[in-house]
Amino acid sequence: MSRVSPRAERLVVIGGDAAGMSAASQARRLRGPDELEIVAFERGHFTSYSACGIPYWVGGDVTERDQLIARTPEEHRERAIDLRMRTEVTEIDTAGQRVRARDLDSGAESWTSYDKLVIATGARPVRPEMPGMDAPGVHGVQTLDDGQALLDSLARTRGRRAVVVGAGYIGVEMAEALINRGYGVTVLNRGKEPMSTLDPDMGRLVHRAMEGLGITMVNDAEVTKVLTGDDGRVRAVVTEDAEYPADVVVLGIGVRPETSLARAAGLPLGHHRGLLTDLAMRVRGHENIWAGGDCVEVLDLVSGQERHIALGTHANKHGQVIGTNAGGGYATFPGVVGTAVSKVCDLEIARTGLREKDAHRVGLRFEAVTIESTSRAGYYPGASPMTVKMLAERRTGRLLGVQIVGREGAAKRVDIAAVALTAGLTVEQMTALDLGYAPPFSPVWDPVLVAARKAAAKVRPA
Repeated sequence: MSRVSPRAERLVVIGGDAAGMSAASQARRLRGPDELEIVAFERGHFTSYSACGIPYWVGGDVTERDQLIARTPEEHRERAIDLRMRTEVTEIDTAGQRVRARDLDSGAESWTSYDKLVIATGARPVRPEMPGMDAPGVHGVQTLDDGQALLDSLARTRGRRAVVVGAGYIGVEMAEALINRGYGVTVLNRGKEPMSTLDPDMGRLVHRAMEGLGITMVNDAEVTKVLTGDDGRVRAVVTEDAEYPADVVVLGIGVRPETSLARAAGLPLGHHRGLLTDLAMRVRGHENIWAGGDCVEVLDLVSGQERHIALGTHANKHGQVIGTNAGGGYATFPGVVGTAVSKVCDLEIARTGLREKDAHRVGLRFEAVTIESTSRAGYYPGASPMTVKMLAERRTGRLLGVQIVGREGAAKRVDIAAVALTAGLTVEQMTALDLGYAPPFSPVWDPVLVAARKAAAKVRPA
């Protein structure tokens, strides 16, 4: 590692995954170690990995854990980043511009001063406070350490009964992973249908696909406690109406911003308990502190409100913006439209923009249309059904949101809508988009444009 000049500024990064290490790497590209010393703290065993890939590793689609790691601690250190693994920051002293950190192996504590600070503490799985939730065999899945702990637990478990609590992205993906592992899987969902990021009518399509895989889907199920056996391990999950035997339990209820450090330091948090930043990802009211990734709230470009979305795509972009600014350049992150894709076996699921209840909540008047189409020209081999739902604002015709459920070729069509939302297009304008066409790829009228035509016709009289 290069010698650091006594006059060098020090950038301290809390969190060694997507946002944190992207910020550190970008800052290093702009400023050498003689100008900027970079110290990063990570409490886990891994850095710069794909948390989104964990369900596919657990399910066996990805065979090796290290395939999910983009850059190792050693690779970061070779770039003159002082990366301290298994070290947890326990306090931020904003007045003194320093952080307190504890070595998790030795217990030793020390203070490190900073000129600039990046907070990238991520999110934590929601773990309800109820009896048995901390029992062996109950797993959240947020980090590579969590994924390894789950796989180790599966290797020790003799039974083959799994209960997944929650039916969001992680819950649905983990249910498929456990099915692939040969487990009998029951998903307990407190909502009306799985995938609450979709409207219930679209979630119903996901429900049918899950049942087709052999997953037992239980909606309107409020979990009240987890029962343990004589060995202390989980043996069942109890709802208000029934008891479901379980040899392993996976929590897929969702995540919350990990902002306990920030809250204790008096930094500003939003309605969803995420850190609030400006367009440069600088923490509001603090000139030398930035934050990014799953611990922040971002502007929703469609609703105009702040929201919390935990996605690796956003985290990496935040890190690039933060690193550019901390390194002496200038960059901004304007906001998001809420695009996400997932799958259940061969069923692809996608959404962007607002759901019906989102639009109602912010006071928008809208029309919703749903169309059935196919992924390719109907006469071309392999054409598969696709359902597209679209929301458009009354009077203006502004696109508000799109949801797509279908087979091969369905999910990535949502990118058309994501671009349209970002550009503020109306559904009428969308019908004129010059999209690529050939029978192996699309009908003459792409399904998204079919939905746009129908929405345009519906909002005109309004």
